[in-house]
Amino acid sequence: MRGNGRVFLRGRTYWIAYYLRGQEFRESTQTDDPKAAERFLKRRLREVGADILGARTFVTPQASRLTVHDLLEALRADFELRGILSNQNLSHLKKADADFGAVRATELTAEQVDSYIEGRLAGGTAKATINRTTQLLTQAFRLAVKRGHLSRVPSIRHLSEKGNERKGFFSEQEFRSVLAHLPTDLKDFATFAHATGMRRKEITSLTWSDVEGDVLRLRGENTKNGEGRIVPLVGELAEVIKRRNAARQVEVNGTIQMVEHIFHRGGHPVGEFRKSWRSACKKAGVDRIFHDFRRSAVRDMVQAGVPQEVAKKISGHKTDSMFQRYNIVVEDDLRTALEKTELYRKASEQKVASMGQR
Repeated sequence: MRGNGRVFLRGRTYWIAYYLRGQEFRESTQTDDPKAAERFLKRRLREVGADILGARTFVTPQASRLTVHDLLEALRADFELRGILSNQNLSHLKKADADFGAVRATELTAEQVDSYIEGRLAGGTAKATINRTTQLLTQAFRLAVKRGHLSRVPSIRHLSEKGNERKGFFSEQEFRSVLAHLPTDLKDFATFAHATGMRRKEITSLTWSDVEGDVLRLRGENTKNGEGRIVPLVGELAEVIKRRNAARQVEVNGTIQMVEHIFHRGGHPVGEFRKSWRSACKKAGVDRIFHDFRRSAVRDMVQAGVPQEVAKKISGHKTDSMFQRYNIVVEDDLRTALEKTELYRKASEQKVASMGQR
């Protein structure tokens, strides 16, 4: 009967079959002794019964063999199939695999994850960075449960990122001052970032095959969220592309070659330039990081009256919450708001007084 399970022969080895929530499980007993096989079946049935009563979760034969690496690989394949395997997702998947991959999926505990989080915090890792790794762990377990490979998702803590809002941004004067001190082969790179709010790695990835007339098409595989987007090449952006086209030819070993990437340094894609950046900022008397261009572009677009949904399509922000973290209000904005409010109230007061004198 279904509730009692059964023992059967495969070749010279006995196997057992039993059911849990309507699903049949089969596994080898690794013995040719029928009595030993019966005892093996009884142990499994007790484990199934404990699960049904809620006393202990039953670990299926398949689940007992799964590692966290297996789960993360399945998640990576799922991301790739859905077209959202961005470079950042891939980077965090590799980190999660390096730190948890060897652990049996059924043996990962909340205490282990908490200990991992505490260790990374002690090492100075940002909460948001830790969350990206543990978030992928949760997603991997949820996918395994959804597909019936596991029965539970372990409790994985999510750290609060409150207070992690970005605060730095460029004024126009600061931007022009830093630009003046940057090396020539980085000026257009910085100008493009300032105008579009595009991420540094996204700009680095751009090639001439991405340019179609007066439109630039950023491919999904080169974006953080895996979604492609377009940027019309107008105004200062059009001038940047014109200059880059003029700088496309480089001489390598006495031979003139056409560079594939729009932004390059001596024919090579733009890599790290922290030393050049720090030097330019120091000479300009400005304390800013390159990512502040992204914040500045978002804020300036909003203050210029660009609708939020349109600005998001240019900057590449997927959610309103992430976008709002960059739309920063500064002291001068607050002062202007209070001054406008005071003027409004005075005008209202004068209007009431004028009506009373009639």
